[in-house]
Formats: sequence, structure tokens, C-alpha cells
Amino acid sequence: MRHFPPRRIVCLTEETVETLYLLGEQDRIVGVSGYAVRPPQVRREKPRVSAFVSADIPKILALEPDLVLAFSDLQAAIAADLVRAGIDVHVFNQRDVAGIFAMIRTLGALVGAAGRAEELAHGLEQRLAAIAATSRPSPRPKVYFEEWDDPLISGIGWVSELIEIAGGEDVFPDLRHRQAAKDRIIAADAVRNAAPDVILASWCGKKVVPTRIKQRDGWNAIPAVRDDRIVEIKSPIILQPGPAALTDGLDVIVMALWGPLISPPSLRAKRSNPGCLRGGILD
Repeated sequence: MRHFPPRRIVCLTEETVETLYLLGEQDRIVGVSGYAVRPPQVRREKPRVSAFVSADIPKILALEPDLVLAFSDLQAAIAADLVRAGIDVHVFNQRDVAGIFAMIRTLGALVGAAGRAEELAHGLEQRLAAIAATSRPSPRPKVYFEEWDDPLISGIGWVSELIEIAGGEDVFPDLRHRQAAKDRIIAADAVRNAAPDVILASWCGKKVVPTRIKQRDGWNAIPAVRDDRIVEIKSPIILQPGPAALTDGLDVIVMALWGPLISPPSLRAKRSNPGCLRGGILD
């Protein structure tokens, strides 16, 4: 029997988990991705049923979900298996900031919480607008975001946009529209020539090692390396296209670019409860 709103939801990626918690609809969640860590209690409250490109289909079916939420073509095979088993599946595909807001509003509508979803999205939009409008010194720092280290992969769309909202200049802005990681592979020479002032890195699934970045051939001349401005951003707060990136992830970018010089009221606003294998070689 189908229910609306769905009573039993399985989330195969972490951003829908966090969004449902923020909407107060967490009781509908009956299974989550193994990478879901936001809010922290999700790891003890909800059974884990999937990685990112693989899932325990029998375990999901045993949970008798009314709806499974997935992300992009990377989970197409999982979605197909579930559809063949008679499960309703909604696949999101947000790759930019506007897409994140659309996901929040759509998910709210799916669970009968459109009003709360609109309030959440609008509040986040206001927060981003306030940060973008903050007065900052000139010139804007040039920023290289490294999503993976071998091969070198630059940041996906929403990351590039958040760098600009924070007051930085993405050194590879033309790559933000390329959804697949393989299409954002760059040469080490391109980074050297771009001469970023700040290097932000989030090697999805493994810890960033700044010494490895510093030891790359010729990179000692890059301003970010010379001035020791290499900052790791934890994957759960930047490489998932959801509320985490718009809050904690953006805050880390602002601090990396400006430090204590810039601390607008929006950065002291109420935070979401603290949350990839979304980036790197997987997307």
C-alpha cells in the first residue's frame, strides 16, 4: 500500500538525511547511507543500508520503504534494482547552489512539509546573500579547490560558487559546469600557472596531506604553498550538495580566505546540526 506523505523513507545519500532532520521529519527515515553523519545521532538512530555506488538491496527491501531517495546517475543501477522490485524512487541530481535549494523544496513537498522546507531554504538563501554582501579588502584571493589528488581534480559546481560567495576567485571557474569528475581533471602546470593564493582541499574518503601538496614539482613557487595557506575541508561539510555545504562548509571557506578579518553576523547564525563519497574519482 502506498502512503502520502511516505511513512518509511530510505536515504542513499547524506544530504537528504540532514534535510529531513532539519525539517523535523526524521521519524520517516528507516535506512541511511553509511556516510550519513549529520546530525551525529543519525549513526545510532538509523540502520545503514548503502555505501555510495553500492547498496544492500535485500536489506532495503526488508525495511519496506514507501520511498527511496537517491542521487544522480551514479546510483542509477541501485535505483533500477529497486524500481524493478516495485519500490518508488526519487533521484535528485543537484550540482549547484540553486539545485541544492530546489532539492530542499522538492523534498519538503514529497513529505508534506512544503512550508517548513520553504522556510529552511529561504533562511539559507538569506544567509548566503548576507555573506556575499560582506565588505572585504581587495583584491579577492585566488582559490584552487582540490577535490582529488591523483589525478588532480578541481571543485564541482556548488563548491566553485561557494568560493565566490565567500569572496574568493575560483582559478578554474569554467570547470564548474562539468558534472563528471573525469571532466574536471587538470594538469599540475595549470595550477602553477594559476598561482592561487589559497588552496582548499577535500580528498573525499581520505585525509588531506598538505606536505604532499607542498612537495609537488614546482609548487613551492605557488603563493598558497609559499605562504602556507593550504586548508583541508572535511568531505561531509563540502562534498555533499545539501545544507552542510551552505553552512559549515561555507564558514570554513570564509575563515580560510579571510581569517578573523571577516566575521559577518551571518557566520554567527544558528547552525544546522553537524555531516561523501560524492567527490573525487566517484563523480
